[in-house]
Amino acid sequence: MAGQWVPRDHEELTAGWRLWLELGSSAWPRPGWDGSPDEAVRGLRELVGACDEIASAAAGTEVAALVRSMHLAASWICELWSGDTTPLDDERMALLHSDLAGFADHALGVRTLLAEGGGWASLTF
Repeated sequence: MAGQWVPRDHEELTAGWRLWLELGSSAWPRPGWDGSPDEAVRGLRELVGACDEIASAAAGTEVAALVRSMHLAASWICELWSGDTTPLDDERMALLHSDLAGFADHALGVRTLLAEGGGWASLTF
C-alpha cells in the first residue's frame, strides 16, 4: 500500500490506533472454527461493524478513507460466504483461503501504513 498517513490530531490518532488493533486478528478463522464458511468469516463481519463505528468517529479524516477500504475489502467476502454452512470441499476451501488471504494482505498494508504514521511501528504483538 503506497502512501503515508500522519494523524492530524489526537482523535485521528486514536481512530488509527483502534483500526490497527481491529485489523490484528480479523482475517482468519478463530481456533474454535466449526469448518463452515459462515463461521470462517465471522471475524470479518465483526470487523465491518467496528469499521462503521470507527468511520463515525473519524469522519472527514484520512483514517476514514482507510476504514472505507477495509470495509469494502471485508464486505464482499462476507456477502459471498456468510450464511454458507455447506461443508467445504478442497476447491471451495482453496477459494475461501484465497479470499481471506487477499483480505489479509490488504489489512497488513493498512496496518503498516497506520503503524508508520502513528509512530508505533516498532511495536510487535
